Amino acid sequence: MTDPSADVDEESGRAALGRALRYLRERSGKSLSELAGETRYDKSYLYRLEVGQRLSKLAVMEDLDRHYESGGLLVQLWKVARREVFKDRYKEFMRLEPTARIMHVFALGIPGLLQTEDVARTLLSGAQETASDVESVEEQVVARMDRQQLLYRTPSPSVRIIMDEYGLRRPVGSPKVWGTQLEHLVEVAGLGVVTLQVLPLSAGAHHLMDGALTVLWQEDGSAVAYTEGYRCGELLEDASDVTRARLSYDRLRDLALPPSDSLAFIRGVLKEHTA
Repeated sequence: MTDPSADVDEESGRAALGRALRYLRERSGKSLSELAGETRYDKSYLYRLEVGQRLSKLAVMEDLDRHYESGGLLVQLWKVARREVFKDRYKEFMRLEPTARIMHVFALGIPGLLQTEDVARTLLSGAQETASDVESVEEQVVARMDRQQLLYRTPSPSVRIIMDEYGLRRPVGSPKVWGTQLEHLVEVAGLGVVTLQVLPLSAGAHHLMDGALTVLWQEDGSAVAYTEGYRCGELLEDASDVTRARLSYDRLRDLALPPSDSLAFIRGVLKEHTA
C-alpha cells in the first residue's frame, strides 16, 4: 500500500487523485466490489477513477471523502486534476483553431480575436500582482495578437461572431482605448473579414449568459465546440455535444441583429462614446 503523498510533484493531478483513491480503499481493507456495494457507483467506474482513466464530477469526490472520512483530501486533489484538464483542453482547442475552415463564436465581451492590443492588455492584467505577472501578461498579449492573424490567412476561414450588447456597453480602459476598440470593430465588420452580429439586451435572458462558446469545423467536416467561463473551459468532441452547442449558437443567431443592423448599432455606440 503506497502513501498517496509520495512523488506527487512528478505525476499528473489525475494520477495523484487515482493513487489516493486506491490508497484510501486499500487502507480500509475493501475490494473494488465491496466498495461498489457500499456506494452507488459501479465497480468498473471506480476502477477507471483509480487508474486515472476518467475524472469524476465533484459530487463523486465529496461522496467518497465522506465515505472514507478523509477530510476533503479527494476534493482538493480533484480540483488540481480538473485545472489540468482545462489547460489540456484549451491547448487542444488552440491547436485546432488555426486550421478551422468555419468558426462560430459567441462572447459576452469583446472576443479575443477582435480585441485591440490595449484592450487585451487591460483585460489580461486584471489579476496581476507581481513583476513576473507583468511579464506573463505581455507574453499573453503577444500570443493573442498573433492569434488574430488567422483572420487574414489565405484561404481565410468563414468566421461569424455574435457579441452580447453588454460587451459594447461596458468600457475597457481609458476613453481613448475604448474608442479605438469600437473603431476597430466597425473597421473589421465593414471589411467583411468576419460576419459580426450584436445580441441586443432587448433579447432578454439567454442560456449562454454565463460564458462563451466557439464551434470549429475543419476541412474534413469534423467539428468541436469549446465552452468557456471564468477560469474554466471544456472542449466538446462528442458529436451529440457538438450538435447541441451548434443549436445553442443558432438560437442566439436568430435573436441577434442582422449584420448590417449590427454594424449600424456599433457605429451608434461609438458615436455616443465620442459625443
